Amino acid sequence: MAKTSNPIDSYVGSRVRMRRLMLAMSQKKLADGLGITFQQVQKYEQGINRIAASRLQEIARILQVPILSFFDGAPESPNVSTPINDGLPPYVAEYLASADGMRLTRSFTRIKSSRLRRRVVALVEQIADRDAG
Repeated sequence: MAKTSNPIDSYVGSRVRMRRLMLAMSQKKLADGLGITFQQVQKYEQGINRIAASRLQEIARILQVPILSFFDGAPESPNVSTPINDGLPPYVAEYLASADGMRLTRSFTRIKSSRLRRRVVALVEQIADRDAG
């Protein structure tokens, strides 16, 4: 029987990945800091394996963020009355957790000209409209 991942485990893993990519850190470097294999980091990031509290604390230290940042915007648990929400729609968090999303965001924010940034957005919108049609 295939193991299904818990939505919270998947979400926390995606937030770990997003932060790691923001720091341009490889899975191997994070794994080395934790004393584990990069395959284990992959499993954490995919939500296949749960991250123990002590391990999550160590990941937060290495990635230089508070532990709670991994739960910002997490799906509501049935036994939690109010969700923690940082205002990001799920598709944005998923996009930022991808390597392409992080590269594009990092590059886009380095464009100094607001006029040029607007033109890049217009170009991407045209491409997306053509691709969707």
